[in-house]
Amino acid sequence: MSGLKGLAAGAALVAAVFSSTAHAEETVVWWDFLAGGDGVRMKQMIEDFNSAHAGEIKIDATTLEWGIPFYSKVQTSAAVGEAPDVMTYHASRIPLAVEQGILQKITSADWSAMGLSESDYAPATWSAVTVDDAQYAVPLDTHPIVLYYNKDILGEAGLLTDDGVPKGMGSREEFTDMLNSLKEAGVKFPLGSVTADGNFMFRTIYSLMGQQDGELMTDGEFLVGDNEKKLENALSVLQEWTNAGLQSTYTDYPATVALFTSGEASMMINGVWEVPTMVDLHKQGKLFEWGAVELPVIFDHPSTYADSHAFAIPANKGKEMSDAKRAAVLEVMSWISKNSLFWATAGHIPAYGPVTASADYKAMEPNATYSSLTENMIFDPKSPLAGIAGPIFDVMSTYFVPTLNGEMEPAEAVEEIKYELNDMD
Repeated sequence: MSGLKGLAAGAALVAAVFSSTAHAEETVVWWDFLAGGDGVRMKQMIEDFNSAHAGEIKIDATTLEWGIPFYSKVQTSAAVGEAPDVMTYHASRIPLAVEQGILQKITSADWSAMGLSESDYAPATWSAVTVDDAQYAVPLDTHPIVLYYNKDILGEAGLLTDDGVPKGMGSREEFTDMLNSLKEAGVKFPLGSVTADGNFMFRTIYSLMGQQDGELMTDGEFLVGDNEKKLENALSVLQEWTNAGLQSTYTDYPATVALFTSGEASMMINGVWEVPTMVDLHKQGKLFEWGAVELPVIFDHPSTYADSHAFAIPANKGKEMSDAKRAAVLEVMSWISKNSLFWATAGHIPAYGPVTASADYKAMEPNATYSSLTENMIFDPKSPLAGIAGPIFDVMSTYFVPTLNGEMEPAEAVEEIKYELNDMD
């Protein structure tokens, strides 16, 4: 955890709230969608919180199914006043939630009570939870995609720098040359990608659009002006790699991870949430030496798609939250944020700046190596149509899979995508 300073700050806040009179223990009902390795870590953080706040605040936590099931349950529960006191939320889903009226604003008084402020967060992360100059969530992390790599294979091929990171990361030509060198060295798939799942590949493709300063949505319209060409460029380079046998074809998520961990793929584009998988396998002696870095610059400059896990307070219809309950909820969000160094062991980049600036975090690898990408992050367009498992993902996914696997021309795919996206309004 982030140490005595965070614990002391949390204790001071609770003392201020509960010291005036004897107060019964507040139970904070919590919902999350964290079922994997990060879920294990969050359960530990909840236990630590409850121990530190015994007799004052207790988190009563439930984990629900990720994606549409979670968000549908939140919407229906808030409508009848039965949503939790606090919940995890993807920043990308906030515009839709604001339109639905199911989130409370996090007010300036709330931020002050938590001891948090805009200066504690990267600008893109703060912006991601802001709609019309109001904040609707407290960012916990950013969870981008990164490039995982097999140090043993790349080292043997002479493709590592003296610092142990891949060469050829500065341009499309350099990276393609590196992929070709690995292919010539006998690697089955130089790059493993989730090419059977267009929802996942949105992350890579949107990153490559961002490297060209591309926008998916401009003033409510999709793929305006040369943004159409920028999407085509992104699809073209990925299709080129697939056609040349440099990238795995029709590979689903589990198979992509398996290709990398078995050594059949020497590199892999995947989320930072797979870091615990690699750490655990390596500790068990079942994995090679490995690392993870920011995506290569294929076009003009670094850019990486990211989303944030955040904490939000539901707007429970007909159910007013007491001052004591709100104070307890604010303490939950504040304490978890300030003690999020342990959360980084799930691979995520803590959103709270003092944690990532700490010596403990800077000694954490590969997290510290790829955390520099927070300066180059791009989030989903601010639209009710955007976000995890949202309509934009679904439309684009339909065309990404055949295009990435060489069965549809990028220009044709972009034309269809543009038509369908603009037809949603």
